Amino acid sequence: MLEITPTLDVGKKEPIYIQLYEYLRKEIQRKNIPPHSKLPSQRNLADYLNVSRNTVDAAYQQLVAEGYIRSEERKGLFVVEIKNELFLIDSDNEDMDKTINKEFDHQEDQPPKIEYDFKYGDVDLTHFPFKLWRQLTMKGLGAEQDQLLLYGDPQGEFELRKHIARYLYQSRGVKCSEDQIVIGAGTQYLLSMLCKMIGKELVYGVEEPGYDRVRLIFKDYGRTVEPIHLDENGINVAELTESEAKVAYVTPSHQFPLGIIMPISRRLELIEWAKEKGGYVIEDDYDSEFRYEGKPIPSLQSLDLYGNVVYMGTFAKSLIPSLRLSYMVLPTKLLVKYNENFIGYKQTVSRLHQHTLRLFMESGQWSRHLNKVRNIYKKRHNTLLTSIKANMNDRVRIIGSGSGLHVLLEPKNNMTEKDLIASAKEKGVLVYPVSSFYKRPLSQANSQVLLGFAGIDENGIHEGVHLLSKAWF
Repeated sequence: MLEITPTLDVGKKEPIYIQLYEYLRKEIQRKNIPPHSKLPSQRNLADYLNVSRNTVDAAYQQLVAEGYIRSEERKGLFVVEIKNELFLIDSDNEDMDKTINKEFDHQEDQPPKIEYDFKYGDVDLTHFPFKLWRQLTMKGLGAEQDQLLLYGDPQGEFELRKHIARYLYQSRGVKCSEDQIVIGAGTQYLLSMLCKMIGKELVYGVEEPGYDRVRLIFKDYGRTVEPIHLDENGINVAELTESEAKVAYVTPSHQFPLGIIMPISRRLELIEWAKEKGGYVIEDDYDSEFRYEGKPIPSLQSLDLYGNVVYMGTFAKSLIPSLRLSYMVLPTKLLVKYNENFIGYKQTVSRLHQHTLRLFMESGQWSRHLNKVRNIYKKRHNTLLTSIKANMNDRVRIIGSGSGLHVLLEPKNNMTEKDLIASAKEKGVLVYPVSSFYKRPLSQANSQVLLGFAGIDENGIHEGVHLLSKAWF
């Protein structure tokens, strides 16, 4: 039998089979066990080393998997000839040993398993009417609907725009006709089109903190962006007035990410600001369907008597994100620019999806679905707040509750944002940074993280918050 004399130590951290595997691997690499040599059988080597056959089998199987030895039926195990000398030069390298060890050290080196993901942007899919949506989609694939396979209206399907206009008036007080609505594949796409319509010369004031992807769009189109701080009522109009901005991007119904609901007085100030500046207000009403306390606040657009507000909305939060169906309502002067210069742009949303949504709204299923998910998200919102209070009480500050599909948490533990996220991840929970929504560095004493709750059920919320409490306190 080959001379195989490893030093096996049961007191070491590594299991015995790993120690045996590493010994055999090194001996093969050094050619102390020559190529084509036959290795002892499992039973013989186990008896010789006074270990179990399972230990030898595990070591042999790893060597087979890595190509150091081969199994020949009815003959046994043989050493494979390795001709890559460059590999063998480093065979004793300590870093290589550490790399091999990592393959076995599952407890320490494998990333923690994520059980609960508080990702903002996820929605509830378990209650989506898949069967009905499929049936409505199939109606659009009938021969009588063959026109849906061709290019459609650049602004979007006329009948769908009629339903959107009616819905916006009933739910948000938005006063518009279907002719003012432009449908597009996501808010970012529509904002890029809007940048071209408004022009290059104007400075854009954005909320600080605010939606980072909006800042990115404006910058990518060469626009000057000026962050405008918030106060308890939303964007600071006094600071906005002192700035060079003539366009203001705001999220008044549920400020992103702080959740501030802009009161009527501030909305009127903003409308007057746009009139005096000869500029525009872009109102992004991204999740206004979800308000859990009191009545919905009228849209800013519904208060505008001067035609300076662009209203933007989306079905991403209330229906399905992948539909990529958003829309904007253009005031008259921008609609003129659109018809003059942008009517040649092809529609970016599938006509089939638009037709399906039209039938969904026409049949009354849209309002029923919206009421259902609103109740689901309200329960999850309340569950989140209850769980935070039960597990963390006054050791954490909750920011932006009462509306929308996310809240911010500010643990009073002096941990950095990075540490909050990392320690949560170690417990199998994902939470998300807030710092990316600021253009200027944060200055508050305690860091904050963002928790979205729409895509996680009540049990998951309970368990996730409990683990967060263990991670942070």
